[in-house]
Amino acid sequence: QVQLVESGGGLVQAGGSLRLSCTASGRTFSTYTVAWFRQPPGKEREFVAAIRRNGGYTYYADSVQGRFTMSRDNAKTTVYLEMNNLRPEDTAIYYCAADQNTILSSIRDGARGYKNWGQGTQVTVSS
Repeated sequence: QVQLVESGGGLVQAGGSLRLSCTASGRTFSTYTVAWFRQPPGKEREFVAAIRRNGGYTYYADSVQGRFTMSRDNAKTTVYLEMNNLRPEDTAIYYCAADQNTILSSIRDGARGYKNWGQGTQVTVSS
């Protein structure tokens, strides 16, 4: 069990940057795989990025590769998503998700890979 709280969303112009944070409760945070998903208006939820518990492996959607960077600070029980060169198509509600038992084949699958979710934070990119 872990509780997740996202922060850092807001309104930004195209080309700008935002840094999202996801802070978790509990002393076992370091054992969780953590991911970011997003849901654009009128569309299905999609994978954005994920990081393994030791930080040695990260995964990114092709659409954000090279622009977004995910990191974690286990001492602060927090993960971050640094978003640069934002585009209008990045507009979405961004969710943090975590699980202790995410298998490799489910890392990019929200329903199968993660059972703990935050409430989401809105990111809006204007042109």
